[in-house]
Amino acid sequence: MIRTNLCDILDIEYPVISGGMVWCSGWKLASAVSNEGGLGLIGAGSMSPEVLQEHIRKTRAATSKPFGVNLPLMSRDADNNINIIEQERVPVVFTSAGNPSKYTQRLKAQGIRVIHVIANEKFAVKAQEAGVDAVVAEGFEAGGHNGKEETTTLVLVKQIADKVSVPVIAAGGIASGEQIAAMLCLGAAGVQIGTLFALSEESSAHINFKNAAFAAMEGDTKLFFRKLSPTRLLKGGFFSMVEEAENRGATAEELLEIIGIGRSKLGIFDGDLQNGELEIGQAVSMIRKLKSVKTIFEELKAGFDLAKTRL
Repeated sequence: MIRTNLCDILDIEYPVISGGMVWCSGWKLASAVSNEGGLGLIGAGSMSPEVLQEHIRKTRAATSKPFGVNLPLMSRDADNNINIIEQERVPVVFTSAGNPSKYTQRLKAQGIRVIHVIANEKFAVKAQEAGVDAVVAEGFEAGGHNGKEETTTLVLVKQIADKVSVPVIAAGGIASGEQIAAMLCLGAAGVQIGTLFALSEESSAHINFKNAAFAAMEGDTKLFFRKLSPTRLLKGGFFSMVEEAENRGATAEELLEIIGIGRSKLGIFDGDLQNGELEIGQAVSMIRKLKSVKTIFEELKAGFDLAKTRL
């Protein structure tokens, strides 16, 4: 697989970053991805400061290579988690769901690389103006929270690469080496992969969630909660409940009541397929069995080389 300028910025071998997914991206997944030459991320969105600190320290004990933390800026522990990130000298921080200028310069002043996740041109420009080292252009195909514009990755990556001068990391629907090659052809400097790593052996997601995902076919995910924050879900009990509510025109307030508290933990971490929120991307229909991160990287590299041969 080819090296890009993103590899030099992050001091990694391959331009592949794992998604910082709640209830999936703990220290085992982050360290495994980093050990294979990519950049592993710890998903801080579901972590208290104490838990985040534990995962950072365990990641550092399991790998000598760079890793990072993904921090949704709207999370209730964002301020306290930033303090932990600074104390532990985490080398890279991915921010999302908020104003990129809030912490960027503060982190960069300490030598921490900062990358912000965006889904449109407007916020790509704002992130660049805030001084980020790169942006993640996340398209409509991605799992979990999604951009309101619903722009597909194929369109978004080209659009953003033409608009900003900082490196662009493609995300959303990427689960093969051939797709990595396609994103680089569009002007991306690397990719962020969520669903494929969420279903790996090292992911902390429950096996019930993984098995349900392996059985998913084309069309078995759908974007909901457009009145709140668009979120892609896998079919299941909660999916049906939300679909019924949205079909009858439920208000934003009703939808918030249906979501309640802890739905994603219930589904992804605890494995309750009936009552839990099962967040996953469209690429789920391409993934059929449990694999280690090592095997995933071997297949990504082989697929990338095949794409080069085709070209």
